[in-house]
Amino acid sequence: MKIFISADMEGTAGIAAWPEVDRLHADYPAFRALMTDEVVAACEGAHQAGASEILVKDAHESGRNILLDRLPAYVTILRGWSGHPDGMMFGLDESFTAALYTGYHARAGDAGNPLAHTTSRRIALVTLNGAPASEFTLNALCAESYGVPSVFLSGDATICADASTLVPGIGTVGTLTGFGPATLSRAPVDATRAIRDGVTEALSHPFASCLPQRRDMYEIVITFCSAADAYRVQWYPGARPAGPCAIAFEARDFFDIRRAYQFLTH
Repeated sequence: MKIFISADMEGTAGIAAWPEVDRLHADYPAFRALMTDEVVAACEGAHQAGASEILVKDAHESGRNILLDRLPAYVTILRGWSGHPDGMMFGLDESFTAALYTGYHARAGDAGNPLAHTTSRRIALVTLNGAPASEFTLNALCAESYGVPSVFLSGDATICADASTLVPGIGTVGTLTGFGPATLSRAPVDATRAIRDGVTEALSHPFASCLPQRRDMYEIVITFCSAADAYRVQWYPGARPAGPCAIAFEARDFFDIRRAYQFLTH
């Protein structure tokens, strides 16, 4: 069994403020360690379920967050950003058995996490075929395009609920709940235990159906906080204005959506 893990940070147990996920801030080292603990727990749970290969994509900010000396010997890790349209899922292909997600968070415009966003804090809202979309939405559909089921996710309660709606049958572990600028979090030691056990359980049952529904056509609409950002990216081939701060793009192939999103949001 070959497993892919996409590891983010804003949904890590205990996190409540932006400085805690900013590598240039004094708060960051402690929370970097907590992120690492959750990733290691997911690796251990997958290994216990029979995974012989595990690839971790460090998918937060710089892509250089996870403490490497804590990783088990059976894990390989992708660090930094290649520029490939798969983004947080780069390294995934048809050879993987399942995809897991740790440290995930609520989408832009949602109240479920004070650090809620979708890719960038410059973005106010992303919709896909008219429905609000999170980073998980885009990443699970990326995995689906390779035929890889999304089997487990840990993160705030809101993204867990959204993931269960998009991918019925996915295993989830809620780490925290947002209340305005505050969070109510489970103890990190409890979260890591739950993640380890949750991954093992998710991979020990049939999960081939843990795939979001494929569509015949996709339309993504990105609403920026600034009209200037929308104006700047409207020149991408096929993009069109969808309001003063919004840009829309349509495609049949989800890879074309991923590629457009890569260029429209950076």
